[in-house]
Amino acid sequence: MDASPGVHQRAQGTLRLSFKRRGDATVLDGLRQEGCLKARFPRIEHGAWAGAVTLNSSGGVAGGDALDIVVAAGPGTRATVASQAAERFYRALPGTPPARVSSALRVAPGAALEWLPQETILFDRCAVRRRLSVDLAGDAWFLGVEQIVFGRTAMGEAVRDAGFHDLIELRRDGRLLLHDAIRLDGPVQAVLDRQAAGSGARAVATLVHAAADAEEKLDALRDALAGQDAGVSAWDGLLVARIVAADSACLRSAVMAGLAALRAARPLPRVWFC
Repeated sequence: MDASPGVHQRAQGTLRLSFKRRGDATVLDGLRQEGCLKARFPRIEHGAWAGAVTLNSSGGVAGGDALDIVVAAGPGTRATVASQAAERFYRALPGTPPARVSSALRVAPGAALEWLPQETILFDRCAVRRRLSVDLAGDAWFLGVEQIVFGRTAMGEAVRDAGFHDLIELRRDGRLLLHDAIRLDGPVQAVLDRQAAGSGARAVATLVHAAADAEEKLDALRDALAGQDAGVSAWDGLLVARIVAADSACLRSAVMAGLAALRAARPLPRVWFC
């Protein structure tokens, strides 16, 4: 009798997405999608920013899965990339490698790109290695957010133990401006309960804005986040906010207020309200 362990199917996904300028409009330049990663393109009004919505047809991410996304905004383009829904990272089986998620964003001269995925929900005993790399031309404009939810509190869930490594790197003309790393191994909930770490928070977000006038928006962003458990810093054409909250609903409310202060009253992608 064969007693060897079964081989579990793993999700693999690759998405390559690029935009170009056609007259006054931003249009799709290239699209390659393989495996579980897909992109959809909602109809936009004339003169509006081009939009793309990413989705993971596997329904979630487990140990051993691998997702790879590359987005390129060509010269002079204006594009927003959002996700269809919150991404879920499920429990990893013992002995399986961590899930690996890589997102690389390239913003050409005169271009503007928004990276607006919805929440990342971590489940107990998940194992994740995630990286976001942003490469900007000298005069490029960028706005991005990453939201992390440690279990769905409304469902009584808690992330007591996990392995979560997350890295955001941002470069302008090849020069490193931001290296923001989160590494949580082992008793995650106990770490979040510490006063100097999360002070009991169960959801966190990082908001990053890079532009020639980013530092001028410091006060506006601080005003938008007034009353929230948040901090905002600005330097060298970069604006960074960190937000912590008791749950995903409180976090989303704070994030939406922060984004509104930086997006010149443009509405958020419709998928954020589905």
